[in-house]
Amino acid sequence: MRFQDRAVIITGGAKGIGAGCVKVFAGEGAHVAIFDIDSAAAEVLMSELGDTHGRVIHVQCDVSDTTAFQNAIDETAEEFGRLDCIINNAGAHPPATPIDETSIEDLEQLLRINFISTYAGAKFALPHLRKTKGTIVNMSSMTAVLGQDQSSAYAATKGAQLSLTKALAVELGPQGIRVNAVLPSNVDTPLMRDWAATLPDPESALQRVRDLQVFGRMASPEEIGRVCLFLATEDSSFVTGQGIEVEGGASLDY
Repeated sequence: MRFQDRAVIITGGAKGIGAGCVKVFAGEGAHVAIFDIDSAAAEVLMSELGDTHGRVIHVQCDVSDTTAFQNAIDETAEEFGRLDCIINNAGAHPPATPIDETSIEDLEQLLRINFISTYAGAKFALPHLRKTKGTIVNMSSMTAVLGQDQSSAYAATKGAQLSLTKALAVELGPQGIRVNAVLPSNVDTPLMRDWAATLPDPESALQRVRDLQVFGRMASPEEIGRVCLFLATEDSSFVTGQGIEVEGGASLDY
């Protein structure tokens, strides 16, 4: 029970990588708050968890609404009596779109969902994390360091998350708070399969994505969750300001 009786907020926790984090932390005894606008998916996940060791609640929250986000964080910390970690995972990845076809309004909205929510999550969790010497984990992406064709807006938001991680680590380290980022490559999530379903040959597309990793497969959401657990526990007590590349060797063999 590596997170027994400690509390974590996981934004975008109802599906995909967020759900993987929920399963891992709940299994380690954590009190988990799933922050997600998708109530139906959150209820399904909670029913799947069954008799876990930790307490799991759902908080319906749109992280792009910073006022509602702050209130939800404060109420969750009061409900659990503490907050030990926030995983800023909520985000969106638009379809491949050239910069010529990406409007400034689209960019601003994506920044609000992917980056401003991360900044807000860290800011609003801080009063509670200071009490527990807690941790912040930001879900960035390998696109932050490698780029991605026709995804300039998305990659920019993920790069901003990584830069924020490093700056906050410097600022908050003297207060005993560690800040790290996780940079996944390809993860087998519903979003990935929804994307493949839009193509003429979905299975062939998924196989091409699997083959990008040296293991010939994508990561499971739980594998990303276990890295987040490592960063949230004393096992990583001397790790801060890092972007942990969880990419299955996809960036190797240049």
